[in-house]
Amino acid sequence: MRGAQPTIRLHPADNVVVARHRIAAGSDIRQEQVRTLADIPAGHKLATRPIGRGEPVRKYNQIIGFASTDIAPGEHVHTHNVEMRDFSRDYAFGADVRPTAYVPESERRTFLGYRRANGRVGTRNYIGVISTVNCSASVCRFVQQSFPREVLARYPEVDGIVALTHATGCGMADRGDGMRALQRTLWGFARHPNFAGVLMIGLGCEVNQIDFLLEAYGIERGPLFCTMTLQETGGTRRTVDRAIGILREMLPEAAKARREPVPASELVLALQCGGSDGYSGISANPALGHAADLLVAQGGTAILSETPEIYGAEHLLTRRAVSREVGEKLVARIRWWEDYTARNGGEMNNNPSPGNKAGGLTTILEKSLGAAAKGGTTNLTGVFEYAEPIDVRGLVFMDSPGYDPCSATGQVASGANIIAFTTGRGSCFGFKPVPSVKLATNTPMYERMIDDMDLNCGTIVDGEETIEQVGERIFELLLRVASGEKSKSEALGVGDFEFVPWQIGAVM
Repeated sequence: MRGAQPTIRLHPADNVVVARHRIAAGSDIRQEQVRTLADIPAGHKLATRPIGRGEPVRKYNQIIGFASTDIAPGEHVHTHNVEMRDFSRDYAFGADVRPTAYVPESERRTFLGYRRANGRVGTRNYIGVISTVNCSASVCRFVQQSFPREVLARYPEVDGIVALTHATGCGMADRGDGMRALQRTLWGFARHPNFAGVLMIGLGCEVNQIDFLLEAYGIERGPLFCTMTLQETGGTRRTVDRAIGILREMLPEAAKARREPVPASELVLALQCGGSDGYSGISANPALGHAADLLVAQGGTAILSETPEIYGAEHLLTRRAVSREVGEKLVARIRWWEDYTARNGGEMNNNPSPGNKAGGLTTILEKSLGAAAKGGTTNLTGVFEYAEPIDVRGLVFMDSPGYDPCSATGQVASGANIIAFTTGRGSCFGFKPVPSVKLATNTPMYERMIDDMDLNCGTIVDGEETIEQVGERIFELLLRVASGEKSKSEALGVGDFEFVPWQIGAVM
């Protein structure tokens, strides 16, 4: 590929290397002094030295699994000869903490954002219609779909009306982890700075009562935050008609918002990956990690999530924790997930997905080591529960499933106002009301799905750019999109159906 070596070595101590492209059986890999014993698909691994049965398989100078049989040099290394085993990890809380090299305030970058009355900054200017329960989901969609387009067109300063619906809100306990997570999520969206106004619609008899939510979070109704229920309003048609009237009244006030220069420190970046492949941890994820480092240096915030997808790499984060308390909180979430999966008859290595494996990822350990690279190299300043408001700056971790829409929902509820999403297999992800930029890990997929991909990180694999160069391009793209430039998913209209609150606990 463009004259580059056929394989990528990530560390001198590794006993595997990664194929830049498909390598035929019998090919000489001169820099590794081995000959391939089988075809090696692009993004997959091959052994560079003998690996005895039970010995660790190493990539990134970390353990990604254990040989389930003897592996010869030049052999394809994947699920057929690698297995998961428990092994100890040294959490070394805070051992790698270093002072952050902040950019002087006078030299910091800016973007054009919406500064709200409470001081928070949005990157978009939407009106939201939020269902409290699945029973009001259809009505919320009807409101969005029925709102007169000619009326909305009179207010070009408003980006649109977003209906956020979900499948929960009833048939659940009125207390405990599930209810707390749902209420944090709904309140996080109700107060999100990308919404100029919000209308919340319930059925009326559900477990997740609107009044309970308002009381729990001290929310007051007003011109830009209204609530209603179908049962009190008189059913579907009357609720839709009344809701459209409320939104008509909100529009003129929402349209008063104007973009203004604000410091890049007001960006809260959600770090996401989906449809990962063997290149994710080599190109797009570390490049996004460099962009996250640049944002943190500007005083901004980056949110790493997807707890099952940092499993096996959590020790790299605890070493950067600013305090033992922060590190212990992360380990506690790992232990919770081990218990959660066990009592539901699963295991942590159920992740990676079939597509991940087809792309070259063998175990959750390998996937996690690549996924954690999105977090860059700065200190871990906080660990938060799902949808919990982020109240510190820097790199933080928010607990969530690895399922992308669910994880992103929690990050946005926590305060993220922009999303960066890396993908190797290809993803068509969007997330209203927050813009999402998609970063391709490899050039062939980027070229194949160019209408969905915002930036190609495959140039790193191709040997044309460094991680730092691509990270700088990502950072500049984030500033432009935060200032109003449409991402590919926004231009396509993707993002209306990705609101997925984490449903924890029994459905009753």
